[in-house]
Amino acid sequence: MSEDLRQLLDVARRAARQASAAILEIYAAPFDVRRKDDASPVTEADERAERIILAALAAATPAIPVIAEELVAAKGAPEQAPPRFWLVDPVDGTKEFIAKNGEFSVNIGLVEGAKPVLGVIHVPVTNVTYAAAGHGTATRQEGDAPPVPIAVRPVPPSGAVVAQSRSHRDGERMRAYLANLAAPQTRISGSSIKFCLVAEGSADLYPRFGTTMEWDTGAGQAIVEAAGGSVVTLDGAPLRYGKPQFRNTDFIVRGRVTG
Repeated sequence: MSEDLRQLLDVARRAARQASAAILEIYAAPFDVRRKDDASPVTEADERAERIILAALAAATPAIPVIAEELVAAKGAPEQAPPRFWLVDPVDGTKEFIAKNGEFSVNIGLVEGAKPVLGVIHVPVTNVTYAAAGHGTATRQEGDAPPVPIAVRPVPPSGAVVAQSRSHRDGERMRAYLANLAAPQTRISGSSIKFCLVAEGSADLYPRFGTTMEWDTGAGQAIVEAAGGSVVTLDGAPLRYGKPQFRNTDFIVRGRVTG
């Protein structure tokens, strides 16, 4: 890991944790739920957390533009992606936040040349932070304990564990995908935690069919790739960034899977 990326990783980790503290304050009390123009839900936690992250990134890296979910919702996406930019999802899994099941995260990623090169995913309820900035650097950190290296695993003889979204099951396409696997087991989880399950070797695959945005995936992809896995489109190409409207196609997160 270069010294530049090391410093940026520290910036992102601190920003995610600062945002997490504000998120948990709102999570512990009654809160209102509103709908954005695309009908997706938003709460004060999304907005307050994003303000905290944007302020932290602006103070530490004023020359790096930020593409953030609520900022794009309010002002629209830029017509052309910068060559280097932060991706921010202040509360990934807002539906899980509203359901109060704990399965939501704070996502901060850094993209260079259409590739995510750094990622931090912090899970506020469990106080666990996943982070990476380059091959072999993926870690899992519980609270203030030292970060522990993580890596993808070979598929166990009992069959692949497939992470599935709690709120987006993808219907027939997911059933067809699972039907082509040998004795798959499924594990349900919300938000970008599914990327982390693959990165730490708790799951082997995470297929996602349907619309996602780059801020949903950038941090997770950086962590999975650093842990030895991959995130590819259905034609096998790496998922790239800076696309029109920052919108993703279908993709599959893979651990140490061959074939």
